[in-house]
Amino acid sequence: MKVISFTDANKDFKAVLDTVNDGTDAVVINRQNDNDAVVMSSAHYNGLMETLYLLKSSANAAHLAKSIEQYRSKSRITD
Repeated sequence: MKVISFTDANKDFKAVLDTVNDGTDAVVINRQNDNDAVVMSSAHYNGLMETLYLLKSSANAAHLAKSIEQYRSKSRITD
């Protein structure tokens, strides 16, 4: 994750947007006398929101954990 100052972000905000849309997960904009902010692509944001939605159900979270364990077990067998 890239961290830049508010001053640098303000100088060329288009470059900040290009950075997050060209592969960087997110950019933290550090503000000297206030809370920091995070800028991310809409694709990254949508992925996070989908993950949160799926994991808020304990049944979905348990199913996912079981699937991951099955995948890892099969990977160990084929290695």
